[in-house]
Amino acid sequence: MSSVAAVAPTRFPLFPGLLLCAALAGLSLALAQHPWVRSHGLGALTLAIALGMLAGNTVYPCFAPPLAPGVAFSRQRLLRLGVVLYGLRLTFQDVAQVGVTGVVIDALVLASTLGIAAWWGPRRFGLPREAALLIGAGSAICGAAAVMAAGPVLRARSEQVAVAVATVVVFGTLSMVAYPLLHPLVAAHLPALASPLHFGVFTGSTVHEVAQVVVAGRAIGGEAESAAVITKMVRVMMLAPVLLGLSLWRARGTGQGMRGLQVPWFAFAFLALTAANSLWPLPAAWHAPAMWLDDSLLAMAMAALGLTTHAGELRRAGLRPLLLGAALLGWLVLGGAAINLGVRAVLG
Repeated sequence: MSSVAAVAPTRFPLFPGLLLCAALAGLSLALAQHPWVRSHGLGALTLAIALGMLAGNTVYPCFAPPLAPGVAFSRQRLLRLGVVLYGLRLTFQDVAQVGVTGVVIDALVLASTLGIAAWWGPRRFGLPREAALLIGAGSAICGAAAVMAAGPVLRARSEQVAVAVATVVVFGTLSMVAYPLLHPLVAAHLPALASPLHFGVFTGSTVHEVAQVVVAGRAIGGEAESAAVITKMVRVMMLAPVLLGLSLWRARGTGQGMRGLQVPWFAFAFLALTAANSLWPLPAAWHAPAMWLDDSLLAMAMAALGLTTHAGELRRAGLRPLLLGAALLGWLVLGGAAINLGVRAVLG
């Protein structure tokens, strides 16, 4: 038995770490179904990184060497596969539902938020540009999932990714709570955004996470929730071109030109799967298992990130990431409202 035990870790080096990540992901998925957790917009990805960080700063360092290969595989390879499978949640018919107006609103909110993060992060808050862009991607596209997807493209350090995830979770949660409270104020002073449909588009184009959009939209009403979710999913679809743009930016910044370009093939696979899902939708019986598999893979990647993030690294980051996150939230609310109003005035 001793010889078998000695050989097993070498023959299956990924298994122990994968098992740990799967256990943390399973626990986060189960907790995410609790009514209290769902009502507060805490998705499985947020819980997975929290559980991973809890383990990573307590017991994990004692057992890290045999677990590290599987944890690294989860953080890198399973993440990419999870992003690809995210395409099964989207169809190009979603784009048609929000129309040209919704697509233009999403594109302008996304581009302006990323631009502000890239400008303000280094100049006003002294953040490395990669760290600022991670926070910008999470704020502009789809929260923690966008941060995780952008991390490898920007070749960001684990602690930068973890800080960005924590930042967008904090301010995404604040926006989820604030938007239903903002609705009466908007109705009183901005009647062009007051209808459930228009406020739903405003919510979907500016709130961070998909789960947070659902909670905020539902608090307004069914029509607002539907418009918010569709608008949000169109925003998520823009992840692929953003990742390619970030890769081009990084290649140019290193002075290597196209030779330094790291093409995010998984982003193109994400778009290809979206196209396939638009033409040949998944059978109804396969949809729930596919979503569960995707949630599981992304949760395993988040748990792996948490396991390799040390509390000391987060403390060293200080308040600067939070200040940038707060500034971006302010832009999403005020600038996002201005963009919604302006585009509607021009395009109707």
